[in-house]
Amino acid sequence: MKTLYYQLVILALCMVVIWLWAVRFPYPSPIIMDFLSPKKKWPEDQVAAWVTSDNIDDGFLSFFYRDPDRVIPAGDNMVAPADGEVIYIDEKDDMKYMVIALTFWDVHVQRSPVAGKIVAIEDAGDRLMDGEGRNMVYLQEKVSPVQKVVTIDSEEWGLIKVRLITSLLARRLEVWHEVGDRIDKGERLGLIHLGSTVVLDLPRDLVTKVKVGDRVVAGETILYAREDQ
Repeated sequence: MKTLYYQLVILALCMVVIWLWAVRFPYPSPIIMDFLSPKKKWPEDQVAAWVTSDNIDDGFLSFFYRDPDRVIPAGDNMVAPADGEVIYIDEKDDMKYMVIALTFWDVHVQRSPVAGKIVAIEDAGDRLMDGEGRNMVYLQEKVSPVQKVVTIDSEEWGLIKVRLITSLLARRLEVWHEVGDRIDKGERLGLIHLGSTVVLDLPRDLVTKVKVGDRVVAGETILYAREDQ
């Protein structure tokens, strides 16, 4: 009788495992979630479906809104404003533009690349689109993506613009400062909800320390420096 009891318990557990796998298929079962990396735990098409339906998993939201402390490098340098991949560096007129693409799994708290005074916070753009950042679409007066443009006046670097750009799936932007605020290098600046793009408008003569394809960390990765650091 005891053997039969154990067999029934094991069979019941197996049925629960199969049921959990079946109801989540093709996505990971809750049983193995703790053993997976974030990208495998929450696949991109699953997260996109949640965002589209506005019914996002609480576990993913808790992960997404993490806000880790960062070690800000000392010295006369400029740091990355966002976590993500550098997908585009280009020049136009007297300006250089660096485009950093964020994924669903990156930290989405943006940080100031420089110390200075915020002299403007502007809303721009009138379209929700994907693929923004390429072909200078973020600079167009028409058919440009929705964005908030934060202009920082820094003594070391002059005027620096940080563009927080939203897309079809990332429809909300927050800036946590006001015009007139002073901000430190690496200080928290704002938040893009659920993935999109950050663009830096910079003086053309600055020499980059990163290249297209590099991954950068907000507040830590040095983008430009006066001297080799």
